[in-house]
Parts: sequence; structure tokens; C-alpha cells
Amino acid sequence: MTKVKGLLVMDVDSTLIQEEGIDLLGEEAGVGEKIADITARAMNGELDFKQALDERVSLLKGLPESIFEQVLERMHFTKGAEKLVAELHRRGYKVGVVSGGFHETVDVLAKRLGLDYVKANRLEVAEGVLTGRVLGEVVTKEVKKAKLQEWAAENGLELSQTIAMGDGANDLPMIKTAGMGIAFCAKPIVRQEALYQINEPDLYHLIDLLDQKESRV
Repeated sequence: MTKVKGLLVMDVDSTLIQEEGIDLLGEEAGVGEKIADITARAMNGELDFKQALDERVSLLKGLPESIFEQVLERMHFTKGAEKLVAELHRRGYKVGVVSGGFHETVDVLAKRLGLDYVKANRLEVAEGVLTGRVLGEVVTKEVKKAKLQEWAAENGLELSQTIAMGDGANDLPMIKTAGMGIAFCAKPIVRQEALYQINEPDLYHLIDLLDQKESRV
């Protein structure tokens, strides 16, 4: 078995993809502005993420399960996503995503890219419609950090061999825990605290940062 060289763990909304998945669901439900406002405040660190999630999900109550297919059609990978994942796999890295979004869409995106790990929230569905509740463990900032640590350990990696990248306040613990923490087109609070930054919406710039770091070692 080839030894795994490293691990990248990414956020999904506004990082791996250009959109915020829950905002798209909100638009389909006719409560787009209300949900987008709560999302923005949560990403800036003004609201508790779990509380903000519960509040937004409750507004989706009554939507048909088929809504996920409609929303997937409106999701676009950020520039460089496919190229980045392919290059990291070529270099012997594992790639995972941790998302405050939902398995119903994130699993499909992850499959398209051939990702190794996925952790997201799951929406409760009863008789073909959303109940307005989240099922099981909510992906909080602590869960994102824990998944980075868990997946690193699973592959026999030191945290110094890991990379974490995201844009929102709930990504900060994993960004600060990883060997290389990157603020990607991030909110001001994240840019202030992350050691590395990518401020152009092109995920492949991570390879430039990685090469620069390795050339200094």
C-alpha cells in the first residue's frame, strides 16, 4: 500500500463551490433573503452556528425532497477544484470535505470529484417533504476540527502534514489546527487569523502555496 503523503480538508459552501447551498434552498422556498442574512451573520462569527442552522432549516419546512436536484443544478465548482483534487491525489494526498451544508447535495459533489472523505449535515425528510429539522450530529466548528484530526490519524499522518481551507468563522478551528491553514476568499475574521491566504477565487493556487512551503523546508 502506498503511504499517504498528506491530507486536505476543505469547507464546501463558498470554498469548494461558489454558492452557499442553504441560501439556494432558501431561494427555492421563497425565503432567500431571510436565510442569506442569517448565513452571512453566522459566517462572520456574529451568530452561534448551530443556532443559526436550526433557524434556517426551520424555514425550509414543507419543501419537497426533489428540491435537492433543483439546487444541485445551480451549484458550480470553484475554479480549479477538479484540477486541485487530481493533482493532490497524484501527489499521494487524501482529500475530504466538512460542510455545514447537507449530505443530500454534498455527497453528489464529492462523488463527481472523487473525494476520499465527506462529513455534512442531514435534513430530516418525512413522506417526501422536509420537516424543518436536522438529523443527528450537527457539523459545528468543533466537528470540522475533529474530522481533520480523525482523518489524519486514520492515515498515520502528523497534523503538520495536513492542510485545511475555508472561508467562514466556523472553519477557523480546523484552519488553526492544520499544518497549513488557508483562508480562501474569506471573511475578515478568518483572514486576520489564518497564516495563509488565497484571495483570488481559484483553488489551484493552493498548489503554489504548497510548493513554496516545501521549497523552504
